[in-house]
Amino acid sequence: MKKTLLLAAAAMMAAMGVNAQEELPVVDAYFTQGEMPDMMVFLPGPPDSTSVAFMNDVARYYWGKEMRKDPERAAQAERDAVYGLPTILAEFEEAFGMKISQEETPEIYKVLLEGTATCDSICTKPKREYMRRRPFMVFNEPTLTPEDEEALRKNGSFPSGHTLLGWSAALLMTEINPDRATEILARGYRYGENRLVVGAHWQSDTDAARLAASAAYARLHTSERFLEQMKKARAEYAEKTGQTTEVRTLNVSPQQSARIYRLDGTPADKTTHGVIIDEGKKKIVP
Repeated sequence: MKKTLLLAAAAMMAAMGVNAQEELPVVDAYFTQGEMPDMMVFLPGPPDSTSVAFMNDVARYYWGKEMRKDPERAAQAERDAVYGLPTILAEFEEAFGMKISQEETPEIYKVLLEGTATCDSICTKPKREYMRRRPFMVFNEPTLTPEDEEALRKNGSFPSGHTLLGWSAALLMTEINPDRATEILARGYRYGENRLVVGAHWQSDTDAARLAASAAYARLHTSERFLEQMKKARAEYAEKTGQTTEVRTLNVSPQQSARIYRLDGTPADKTTHGVIIDEGKKKIVP
């Protein structure tokens, strides 16, 4: 049975809380929130304020404040603070190596929209249950995005919804374009790290979010509908970039059928390196 997920203002606020005035799409999610892995069970909660882990959170908070002194990094963190797929598409375009849009790449856009929305639901319950206070609240200091602070105070810090969005998007994009995996994952990591630069999240919030995103991403691959949509997205990417995985059928006579050919149909022999057709079977010669 088809499951629909309304990306309503409440869900968006759970992740960040800005731009709620924009019209939010209804997304056909691959799984309901209840069908996703339960973070409350498979991951520990936020670290206690007397723990070594929290000391690391505090140290990383001050690291984030230092990063604000770099105008380029601060500007990027502010751009990343605008939660949503449009920001992901704009900020990840260079890493992905191609522009993604609903109009120009509808299949890629669809799998990213529905995939990230499904993954996002994994953080709803822990945010509500833990209601962890954010760094700027604990230190009573401003963030890089003061216009967001009122909304951020009303939802929990753990895990980071931004980081979950960025990491799940990076994993999906990597599956579509594995040749750019390094660049995509680096940008995905920095997207979450920029939440420390803004001052809206602790390090442990982002760490948990990446683990949760990875668990959610694995769950996606148990959906036949997702797998079919990912197949369409990869085919669209191959078409847009001029790639092809098609192997042409050669019309040869019975006398020729035992000969060895390259994929383009030209003659070869068993000393030829690469992919060949030998006695009707595709083989790889190292």
